[in-house]
Amino acid sequence: MIKTNLAQTVDAINDSGLTYDTNVKYLLADRQILSRILKYTIEEFRDMDVQDIMDSISDDIEIGTKPVDAGLANLGRVKGTATEDNVPGEGIIYYDIRFTAYHKEKEIKILINIEAQKSSDSGKLGYHLENRIVFYLARMISAQKQTEFFHSDFDNLKKVRSIWLCMDNDAAEDSIEEISFDRKTVFGNKKNPYHADLMKGIIVNIRDGENISAGEAITKSQNVLIAMLEELLSKKDVEEKKRILADEYGMIMTAELERRIQIMCNWSEAIADRALERGMKRGIERGIKQGINQGIAKERIAAIGRMLRAGATREQILAYGYTEDEYAEAEGSVYANS
Repeated sequence: MIKTNLAQTVDAINDSGLTYDTNVKYLLADRQILSRILKYTIEEFRDMDVQDIMDSISDDIEIGTKPVDAGLANLGRVKGTATEDNVPGEGIIYYDIRFTAYHKEKEIKILINIEAQKSSDSGKLGYHLENRIVFYLARMISAQKQTEFFHSDFDNLKKVRSIWLCMDNDAAEDSIEEISFDRKTVFGNKKNPYHADLMKGIIVNIRDGENISAGEAITKSQNVLIAMLEELLSKKDVEEKKRILADEYGMIMTAELERRIQIMCNWSEAIADRALERGMKRGIERGIKQGINQGIAKERIAAIGRMLRAGATREQILAYGYTEDEYAEAEGSVYANS
């Protein structure tokens, strides 16, 4: 059996030095995975087949290269997209993944951003993630000036969707949330049929087995997308992960997808090994430091003792920077041995 583009990728053991986080982003940018993310997070694609969604991911931003294998021309990752957004006067921000999708039947063009977020904890981030999502959405809107619309043609604004995959949730927190912008009448009876559904942020809460408290059982999520992403990002054996993704979620193991899965698993193992190594190293360093500190403390007491025997007064000794406790200990030792 000839391996597909995805299969060859998963089996590749070495990489050119990209980080674990970078490989996660490349893995998520595979069109098979992107299509499933769109299906279960964006309303316009909910009733479409996965294959049709893959076809809707546009090539106007250089979506993936065509694989060698016949029949796989629309598989592979999104690449070459402009992930840097530099709006004059607004600074530069960088997106993890950004691409365009078209809904041909509804004639809708949607600008999409996907972010892989290790933590959504405001204590760790130093800000509330919801505010960052609103900022990204606003930038995706303002960046359309002179690209999607010109002058005052605001009706040509395209919908923007920012999807955040948050990977640090507890056992019962697998969920999908939406942050949306819409209008409502707060006084009076006027109704307007225009639906201002331009901006929407989606948070996909994925559970991390390492963060689950002891005694909590983590079962397979009832949400198809979350279950698939948890398998994709898990620390399971590569072959087992490939089997589950193929058998349960219908993915074709292209070389690119397989390579990224393999690389990510290798990085997970390397990170675990490095964490153990760092822990051992820190333990050794702490022991050495404690030994040095104890040696310094003993020498300071001995120095005070020598000054006492030479006739130095308490005030003279403390003037050299020694503490009251050190003086008392040295004094007791000198008198005990006298």
